[in-house]
Amino acid sequence: MFPRDIIAKKRDGKRLTDAEIRTFVDGVSNQSWADYQATALVMAMFINGLDSREQHQLTKSMLESGEVLDLEAIDAPKADKHSTGGVGDKTSLIIAPLAAACGLAVPMISGRGLGHTGGTLDKLESIDGYKVRLTKAEIISTVSKCGFAMAGQTMKIVPADRKLYALRDAAGMIESVPLIVASIMSKKLAESLDVLVLDVKTGSGAFMKTLRSARELAKALVKTGKAFGVKTEAVITDMDEPLGRYVGNSLEVFECLQIMRGEADELMKPTADLSIELTARMVFLSGLEKSIEKARSLCRRKLADGSALEKFQENVRLQGGDVSVCSRPKSLLKAKVKKTAIKAVASGYIAGMDTRAIGDAVALGGGGRMLASDSVDHAVGFEKEVSIGSKVSKGDVLGHVYLRESKNLTAIERMLGDAYKISRSKPTSSPIVRETIG
Repeated sequence: MFPRDIIAKKRDGKRLTDAEIRTFVDGVSNQSWADYQATALVMAMFINGLDSREQHQLTKSMLESGEVLDLEAIDAPKADKHSTGGVGDKTSLIIAPLAAACGLAVPMISGRGLGHTGGTLDKLESIDGYKVRLTKAEIISTVSKCGFAMAGQTMKIVPADRKLYALRDAAGMIESVPLIVASIMSKKLAESLDVLVLDVKTGSGAFMKTLRSARELAKALVKTGKAFGVKTEAVITDMDEPLGRYVGNSLEVFECLQIMRGEADELMKPTADLSIELTARMVFLSGLEKSIEKARSLCRRKLADGSALEKFQENVRLQGGDVSVCSRPKSLLKAKVKKTAIKAVASGYIAGMDTRAIGDAVALGGGGRMLASDSVDHAVGFEKEVSIGSKVSKGDVLGHVYLRESKNLTAIERMLGDAYKISRSKPTSSPIVRETIG
């Protein structure tokens, strides 16, 4: 089968056969398809869509393009959580050790931040020495020793996804449900899981801006997981404001350590609550507790008694990081970073936030990537001082931006100031968890 014939078929809105999809994925993996050919077919898929059978076959072909983890020797249910991405979305750093403390094995393959969204690997690398590039054997060994590993996708796990995601990003084709499903699920299925919980974000800081689009993605992800024999559930959660207090790599690790140490403040509570909820669903689906209420209770106990912190410290040691951050979280806060206040320009209530603009401002300051090749300054970030519904007076501090240099400070201050919507009337609050599917 020639690439041009497969491209033309999907360009004309026709359904691709299983063999044609396998040919495409194999061509991307072995580089027999040129980048322009692969991009052309992805664009045709993006515009004309894929039906459920095509989506399933794309996921299957991408999964089969590389290796899978063999976790049979680990005597514990294998579970993971995946988020579709947001601003201040740091729950993985708590969920993995908390789930391990509850008795699960968590082989968490994570990604890096791009654009307004943060990445778990970048957060972890703000810990001196922490190694996220693990081999398949090192991932399995780490999970067997401390109950979880947090690592990047190896060169041999779903290699087709690495190439296709880069092409989609470069050509502005991220927001496609079938392509998102194939990308997420091929990587998660390669972990040989028993259970998968998906955190599908919706709101101004999410890829899925509306509840309707988030629901469509959640249903597709759950259907795909179940089709491959994995107990799968999706939780649609709010991203109309940054999660928790901090945005930015080292700042988010600091917040998670504060929570695991029992030293969280009120603005960190949403991070803790969502971490407990998502972990509890992993525990319940795995059969370790007979009800979601008992699973939540177990998670709260393991967080409160320091078990999750102990697991996190052991993982940091195993993955080469500086374990002193667990006893001295403030060592993550760099002294040479300039802290600038963002103040309210009017009095009233915080009626809304442009969460994406906050993420973009952090990226512009060097705390994120606009291109996949960009480097990241882990110390750059934003500290939220008020939430939606808070009452403020003109001149009150809405938050603080942490920057290494002042090159883009004026533009960043304007972006952050404009991100806050102030109203005379108090808005109704939205729960973090909007819906559960599956």
